[in-house]
Amino acid sequence: MKFTKMHGLGNDYVYINCFHEKVEHPETLAVKVSDRHTGIGSDGLILIQPSHRADFFMSMYNADGSRAEMCGNGIRCVAKYVYDYGMTDKTKLTIDTLAGIKELDLTVEDGKVSRVKVNMGVPVLEPKQIPVDSDLPRFVSQPVEVLGKTYFLTAVSMGNPHGVLFVDDVSSCPLETLGPALETHPLFPKKANIEFVQVDNRYEIRMRVWERGSGETMACGTGACASAVASVLNGKTDDAVLVHLAGGDLEIQWDQEKDTVYMTGSATVVFDGEIQ
Repeated sequence: MKFTKMHGLGNDYVYINCFHEKVEHPETLAVKVSDRHTGIGSDGLILIQPSHRADFFMSMYNADGSRAEMCGNGIRCVAKYVYDYGMTDKTKLTIDTLAGIKELDLTVEDGKVSRVKVNMGVPVLEPKQIPVDSDLPRFVSQPVEVLGKTYFLTAVSMGNPHGVLFVDDVSSCPLETLGPALETHPLFPKKANIEFVQVDNRYEIRMRVWERGSGETMACGTGACASAVASVLNGKTDDAVLVHLAGGDLEIQWDQEKDTVYMTGSATVVFDGEIQ
């Protein structure tokens, strides 16, 4: 089976072109290819498939085989793949996901996609829709008890559920213990990605992420969007911020007039290969 390894700011996935390859058990394959010792090594598996209502369909699986609704870094890589590998000549694409159809604008340099701007859609703030087990109209800076302490969490969905926690220093926060404890907290019936956010100023934040089903990753596009929205909701930043992640930077804007979040960042091909 042919594949391409790609990453968005270090958030790496194995991509398979399902216009040419057939994947019968993606959950099992995701676990196999993601293993960094016996597989290819990745944060998960992404399948590029036909869509009856958009240019392409993106199907995403985490490293543990669980299926996810959406991946911001992954969808930028899908856009780069379909353009760079000659599947389309469009610089404005629609890609369908379990979180709905996303619109993408491609920046092309020397015949290759260098940056992608994604219309990530409307941030979901109603707890029942995220989902969060709460009857509040919005879950903003609410106390959550975990591991014997109380933390203040803001919940946002960008097609997948996120819990955002503001910290003084992301480099020293207890992500390895607090991340999985919050991911699987009863508050989140479908689990959640957990973002740890340090506010530098009104225009910049730093973020580390514990991803549902994958653990800590170098970047998370939907998480960066959720963190930017949470920063605005908590009065900590303006509505356009530069998000610094371990793998690089993402530009996030929450256009509140349109109630739409936009994400702009890079996408990179690592290598092509074949696996038995």
